[in-house]
Amino acid sequence: MKCDPFVARLAVGIPKPKKNFIHGLDVAGKVEAVGKGVRKFQAGNEVFGESNGSLAEYASASEDKIVPKPAQLTFEQAAAVPTSALAALHGLRDAGKIQPGQKILINGASGGVGTFAVQIAKSFGAEVTGVCSSRNVDMVLSIGADHVIDYTKEDFTKNGQQYDLILDNVANRSFSEYKRVLSLKGVIIPNSGNSGLSYVLKSLLRSFFVRQQGKPFVSMPKQEDLLFLKELLESGKISPVIDRTYPLNQAPEAMGYIGKGHAQGKVVIKV
Repeated sequence: MKCDPFVARLAVGIPKPKKNFIHGLDVAGKVEAVGKGVRKFQAGNEVFGESNGSLAEYASASEDKIVPKPAQLTFEQAAAVPTSALAALHGLRDAGKIQPGQKILINGASGGVGTFAVQIAKSFGAEVTGVCSSRNVDMVLSIGADHVIDYTKEDFTKNGQQYDLILDNVANRSFSEYKRVLSLKGVIIPNSGNSGLSYVLKSLLRSFFVRQQGKPFVSMPKQEDLLFLKELLESGKISPVIDRTYPLNQAPEAMGYIGKGHAQGKVVIKV
């Protein structure tokens, strides 16, 4: 089992996955049945949100972790939203305290979290720069980025630009490098398991001694935040970018593709 940071294994089992562990977190579909005490939903409702073990024909979800699906979205589109969009929202709004007019840089702008981060930052009135590879430049521009830096051609830590807030989905730069492109009171938000605990700890330690700060965060699903995303989806301010869709029986292939780290937006499993 590959899992970085290592502490994430607590959720799935140490030293190997839990017996009968079902993968999957994001979910969208029709409610088949409800338990005693459920008041907000009934059979037949179309919903989306989070559910432990969603890679299955049937999944069980808590009432407070799902919301009505926007009518204009397909189930595949809705299923691509929750975890990644919530991470982008919690990183930018809650940890980063994003404000209109700020200059925001999204490192890893073409991935699952990055594509939502670009759009959410724009919805808050920020000036957004996305960092991605050559093949993704046009896509990142198409979802609203004001500027795009192709990291294969330009080093954004050496171009003289400064940003008020950086959401780092890649963890391929040190905190010292980020300091060069942060404004005087700029904030770096680390959002990558690949960074491990050391990056988080270094950011926290150094933030005590400089005005620029590193602010790690934990994204937890909240119904009010899912409803906030629902409003953004219905208004057209955000829209999921889907790279590929796989049938349920090809879930291992889908995971393998995601593991290569080159997915453009989200990969969806269709039941």
